[in-house]
Amino acid sequence: MAGCGYNVFMVRLQQVLESWKTIRQDTISAVEDFPAAELDYRATPELMTFREIAHHILDAGHGLTGMLLAGEVDLATPDFRQRLQRHMPDLPAQAGAPELAAALRRSIEERTAELAARPAEFFAEIITRFDGQRVTRLEMLQMVKEHELTHRQQLFLYLRLKGIVPATTRRRMAKPAGRA
Repeated sequence: MAGCGYNVFMVRLQQVLESWKTIRQDTISAVEDFPAAELDYRATPELMTFREIAHHILDAGHGLTGMLLAGEVDLATPDFRQRLQRHMPDLPAQAGAPELAAALRRSIEERTAELAARPAEFFAEIITRFDGQRVTRLEMLQMVKEHELTHRQQLFLYLRLKGIVPATTRRRMAKPAGRA
């Protein structure tokens, strides 16, 4: 595959960004589907509330990609949380579902456009993740996407506990038989 690394790399970046957008849309659907009056519901006392999980998804995705876009190369520093905070969106902790959904929507559109505008070399650079692991920026972006996927699943569990079917299952159920 010598000589085609740049094109292969850019296709991979686009796939990661499009996949993240799809995951985020399902996160947004979960926020919009959950009963607005019950956003402070938590499955057990030691777990985050639905609202806290949704806010965490927003903060982590926007904050970590903000650090990447700012050119940060070492996230394993004692002041990591303070530096991350500078890149988080300004949304009150008690924001309602419409505000959370809108912020999630704005964030994914803004960040994916900013990331897509970066050259391939930007994503190939090795950085130090907050856990000390050395990864490329593209691998870090993949980790951000996987982080959201994990927490989106928590939102889906909370939906299920309230008797609400998540958007992903509704789409699958709407497909004609035999086309799973």
